[in-house]
Amino acid sequence: MALVRERDGKRLHVKSRLMGESLVGRTFMDGLAVAPQKRLFPDVNVVKIGGQSICDRGAQALPAIVKEIAACSRKHKILLTTGGGTRSRHIYAIGLELGMPTGIIAKFGSSISEQNALLVAMLLTPWGGIKIGHDDVTKLYTYFSQGCIPVMHGMPPYDYFALPAPKRRIPIHRTDVGTLIAADLIGARRCIFVKDERGLYTDDPKKNSRAAFIPEISVKELLARDLDDLIIERPCLEILQNSEVIRTIQIINGLEKGNLTKALSGKPVGTLIHRS
Repeated sequence: MALVRERDGKRLHVKSRLMGESLVGRTFMDGLAVAPQKRLFPDVNVVKIGGQSICDRGAQALPAIVKEIAACSRKHKILLTTGGGTRSRHIYAIGLELGMPTGIIAKFGSSISEQNALLVAMLLTPWGGIKIGHDDVTKLYTYFSQGCIPVMHGMPPYDYFALPAPKRRIPIHRTDVGTLIAADLIGARRCIFVKDERGLYTDDPKKNSRAAFIPEISVKELLARDLDDLIIERPCLEILQNSEVIRTIQIINGLEKGNLTKALSGKPVGTLIHRS
């Protein structure tokens, strides 16, 4: 690229379309032509194991889902992520009582999510389970070529720099968000959330027996409903809506044997939330 001197002669630029731009101008950014996002790992499935819904149940839930993951890994490349669960909620409560800022509370949640990643990876060691860090995501094909099942904690690496939200200090970008960001980053084949409910309902079915099940819905329609409670973190909807490579996310009940196998095979089990 050519070098260009500013008119006042003070600064030297590498000539490009972004030269001298602030990167916040709406008109410029809207008109900027870019190549379509490359799908780096289009045959990899990102699967999140819920913290409170699966990990916290211990022997009642984890061994069964671990065996199903191991069986599925013979046909499908799977990157696992983990939630934080009840322990993260406990440390959040203590942090809030002590007046901790959002970034510190996010760091708490990250450590709990990482504990669950270690737990799941250890249970999967007979079948190649291995705990990895966020920086290791570029090595996925190396892990798969060696017969590994990589497990990564789901908390996005905002940590101390977590974005404050209006009227609350619990971080809004938690393990569901981190999982979907990872899926978008690699251009995953599927993004599946393993929970302890059939899928999305109009309200929390544990608290409201009249809540209606929603098998399929678009982001636009779901946002328009403005439900009081959701089974996934709300920023996931905006992330899915803006993604260039992820068209659908799927929420399934991991307590029912075979649901993950069906989801990885493309069957419409649970709830499907579509980008459009």
